[in-house]
Amino acid sequence: MLTTAALTLAVLPPAASATPAAKAATPTVEEQRLDRAVPREILRRSGFDQVAPGFVRALRGATSYRAAERAVGREGARLWRQAVDRAQGRGPALGDLSRDDDRPLYWARLAMSRELRQWQPRFGLSEAARARLLGTLERTSRGQDSMAFPRTDRKDVKRIVVTGFDPFTLDRDIRISNPSGATALALDGTVVETAEGPARIEAAVFPVRWQDFADGTVERALRGPLARADLFTTVSQGRVGRIDVERFNGAWRGGFGDNENVSETGLVPVSDPASQPQWTVTSLPYRAIVAADTGRFPVYDNTSVTEVPAGGSAPVTRPDGPTPGSAARAGGGGDYLSNEIAYRATLLRDRLDRDIPGGHVHTPVLQFGAGNTDPATGTVTDPEFVQNRLDIIAQLRSIITVAADAS
Repeated sequence: MLTTAALTLAVLPPAASATPAAKAATPTVEEQRLDRAVPREILRRSGFDQVAPGFVRALRGATSYRAAERAVGREGARLWRQAVDRAQGRGPALGDLSRDDDRPLYWARLAMSRELRQWQPRFGLSEAARARLLGTLERTSRGQDSMAFPRTDRKDVKRIVVTGFDPFTLDRDIRISNPSGATALALDGTVVETAEGPARIEAAVFPVRWQDFADGTVERALRGPLARADLFTTVSQGRVGRIDVERFNGAWRGGFGDNENVSETGLVPVSDPASQPQWTVTSLPYRAIVAADTGRFPVYDNTSVTEVPAGGSAPVTRPDGPTPGSAARAGGGGDYLSNEIAYRATLLRDRLDRDIPGGHVHTPVLQFGAGNTDPATGTVTDPEFVQNRLDIIAQLRSIITVAADAS
């Protein structure tokens, strides 16, 4: 997810009589893309076209806000489990899309959120109450509130947190898949064997939207899991043909448009900005990761940053990390939301005083096969596209296992 610079709170609803019902909102930019042919095909060919109709039936059965809250949470969690089960080979293989595909989850979630945004229940629903329901849907359907490590008496079971992202740059190619999201689905709840014993992975997926990050979605989702984790890895899609372990993360937003076509430029907004550092640093065992034979793609320890040096006024790109007192303009992972999730997660690690390995890994760009690169004429999938995604998932699993071994 590189850009130009580098390429549950319990809330009581208001009484229905106290707040007038809000009109259904216009679908978001993301939701409006659902009407195009490619999303409809992806949903149909995965069997996920039945998710939104089932959600509508659940909403119709809700006769109060509390009932609606339960229905939304239940159906959101069901979607996440359905996507994880599909990716991990459990349950019926509906449709002919490969099971490792992350796109059905993305488009089905948007179909649900569009229905919820336009729903007009008889009991009345204020704008604030609808927003809370949408927030519940987001968290549950992304696995963000289910990253709970099972209680165990075994001291040798390590705990690993992995995050991925939604597809993005959809106006460039609406067929796009994100291998980081596919990796999160493939690894959630799985166990990898390390030299010191088993390690359980809990995973979640995050939106490609600036406002969600400014609203604290990363910190809300990761604070509890990181308090118990032995290792964490945020993951996103990066460069063509290579994997990068990003050494430095910068406190800067570079302005590239998100999935709502919103641009944000400036300092990464965090709580307690007075103590906000310009840079955070990976604690992943990058030397061991780079040295290991983890798969077909070369792996690099990426130390490049863009900074405004202390006392300077113009940005400078440096290959070997930031200089003392400099202001961030791009981390190794750029100045987009991949850099920002890495910055926020490692800052959270430091603010929680957790001395654990953690940082960001950029996957290769997921490419379509030869002859299928034009979004105007291409198909939604092809054998090379599927194999590329499977290879990336397998290599990320290996990298995470190496990191757990080395730690």
